[in-house]
Amino acid sequence: MGRVIAVANQKGGVGKTTTAINLAASFAAAEVNTLLVDCDPQSNATSGLGFVKDPDRVSSYHLLMGEATAEEALLTTELEQLWLIPAHKNLIGANIELVDAESREFRMREALAPLRERFQFIVLDCPPALDLLTLNALVAADAVLIPMQGEYFALEGISELLDTIERIRAALNPELAVEGVVLTMFDERTNLAQQVKTELKNFFGDKLCTTTIPRNIRLAEAPSHGKAALVYDPRSKGAESYIKLAKEIIERQAPGSLQSSVHGVEIGIETPTTEEAIATVERSESVEEMPAKDEMDKTA
Repeated sequence: MGRVIAVANQKGGVGKTTTAINLAASFAAAEVNTLLVDCDPQSNATSGLGFVKDPDRVSSYHLLMGEATAEEALLTTELEQLWLIPAHKNLIGANIELVDAESREFRMREALAPLRERFQFIVLDCPPALDLLTLNALVAADAVLIPMQGEYFALEGISELLDTIERIRAALNPELAVEGVVLTMFDERTNLAQQVKTELKNFFGDKLCTTTIPRNIRLAEAPSHGKAALVYDPRSKGAESYIKLAKEIIERQAPGSLQSSVHGVEIGIETPTTEEAIATVERSESVEEMPAKDEMDKTA
């Protein structure tokens, strides 16, 4: 069974989508089958992987409304072992349309259930709100990864998110855990960032990820090219940081809990070094030149 990780924080601008895209790409670079699900009506994870907006394409909206299966929504990406379920702005309507629906909180969990054996990791990119879309993602998830900026305003909303997680545990998903808290846009040179990191360490303990994500121009540029940073510039500091984060998350799992099947034989996942992950991406790019962004309107 794959592990479902929701990347969530109701505060906007903390790097949720950047984290979701690049963490999923880094898992794929570790040569494990990975699925990224765009649960945000802004659909930035979709455009960030090079897909143009298309209201007629099967998306996460259709999954929530029961109009299509997850298999029908799958799109292939530039990375061989990374798939995407896209979103569209019509997803915002699900918040209203599902208000009176039966089992409304379990729609995403039920939709993804058939894919859990196919993918070792399923990463959910949540919207910047504690609404029904985020609720569906948290009920579907095994764990929550919380991106945070190293600033005091970023600390204010964390208690509300943790309270929501506790409520979901009590009523809807008792297995939901905090995968970790990762500091994004982190400038280790400032005293403020170090103070926030210390406070988070005191509060979260081992749940605070050792890996931090620095401010990096390549991370900011990559979405405009429709690429994960690992594909856009695999040797940038941003790309290398997300590779380290993926490795840290993989290594946190109990030995043998993540398995991959080769010709029907179950084998454990070995975490690659940063250089090995980068080499995997560079080999894939050398085989075939990738199309430009405006040529990348791909279908499943």
